[in-house]
Amino acid sequence: MSDKPASSYYRAYVLFILVVVYTFNFIDRQIVGILAVPIKAELALSDTQLSLMGGLAFALFYTFLGIPIAMLADRKSRTWIMTAALAIWSAMTAACGFAQNFTQLFLARLGVGVGEAGGVAPAYSLIADYFPAEKRARALSIYSFGIPIGSALGILLGGVLTSYLSWRAAFIIVGLAGLAIAPIFRLTMREPKRGGLDGANAETKPAKVSEVAATLIRKPSFWGLSFGAASSSMMGYGLIFWLPSFFVRSYGEALPDFFAWMPAFLLPADPSPLLFASYFYATILLVGGVAGIWLGGVMADRYGAEEKAAYALVPAAAFLTTIPFFVAGVLAPSLWIAFPAFLVLQALSLVWLGPVLSAFQHLVQPNMRATASAIFLFINNLIGIGLGNLAIGAISDTLKTQYGDESLRYAILSGAVFYVIAAALFIFTAPRLKRDWAS
Repeated sequence: MSDKPASSYYRAYVLFILVVVYTFNFIDRQIVGILAVPIKAELALSDTQLSLMGGLAFALFYTFLGIPIAMLADRKSRTWIMTAALAIWSAMTAACGFAQNFTQLFLARLGVGVGEAGGVAPAYSLIADYFPAEKRARALSIYSFGIPIGSALGILLGGVLTSYLSWRAAFIIVGLAGLAIAPIFRLTMREPKRGGLDGANAETKPAKVSEVAATLIRKPSFWGLSFGAASSSMMGYGLIFWLPSFFVRSYGEALPDFFAWMPAFLLPADPSPLLFASYFYATILLVGGVAGIWLGGVMADRYGAEEKAAYALVPAAAFLTTIPFFVAGVLAPSLWIAFPAFLVLQALSLVWLGPVLSAFQHLVQPNMRATASAIFLFINNLIGIGLGNLAIGAISDTLKTQYGDESLRYAILSGAVFYVIAAALFIFTAPRLKRDWAS
């Protein structure tokens, strides 16, 4: 552990390598969204089975192991924990490529969740110990770039590798790439002093579970932010998983025309709608996601210093603004309307990350940041990943008799209500943040 303050250059490297690891986290997490199309065809799965494999299988161990691993991270080396996590989830992603049936694929995805349980909460804690309070929202926003970058690369690599090789090769290649990063991360990432940037009165002695629970119970803002974020994540994760299939099913014949400008050397001899869908959605994820996350972090650091309520009100305003773009995108008669609508939707739906993640680091003392973050992730991911994918898939199967391939469109449309719920919870939370602020 290093007590010496990190230089600005090393802090920049810290963010860079953490973003790289988080990018692989989301590549391995979201690649299954684009691969759902060939997996469904080869293994003869229903939409409900796909959603179980893509959501609940990952969420089960990811959520339940996250808290004990984070408690360990509040006591032991966070860099070692993240190294082991990266190696495990990457190896299990590669194992997905060898699955021969639904059960094997489900179990491999469970393994991915086991690994990724140790990949995020320790990173939040590390960032809080490398960056002072007035820069944390932007630092956490930059870290969160791993979400749109990783999701976009997962969709893009899944589509390209499947078109040229197979969906099995896609899993194996990205899994092995993650394994190669693990030793680099361990050898170059230093463990910072816990609470070193939080003043002399910051508590750094490891907290007991009862102490963390007692602290959070007294802070309604923690629960309002957690369940608000979870509500939005039901659609966030649900869209990342289901939109590639939606584009193929509802716009399959129009996708090649949308990319008529693309040079032939970027396409295989007989490109499939799946490949075009991966290009289409990866662009939305990357451009919209990065823009929205950065906007949220900048606004939180600018307005949050004077008014703590801004950490909740900025995301609430963004969620309410998503609604017309959400409806316009899902019901769009053409891809030329769907593209800008989903681009703006993607940006607005991720504005919350910087403000909310920064707020969590200030609601508790440094000695319980990883554990508090893991409790938030438990709520957010169990509801967001576990239920978001499943709800859309189950509704789509129910509507299939009436709407055929268009059933997925109306299943997705029904989820707009979750953005409204998220906004309401953040508005409820806003006036309580100042009282609950700990540092």
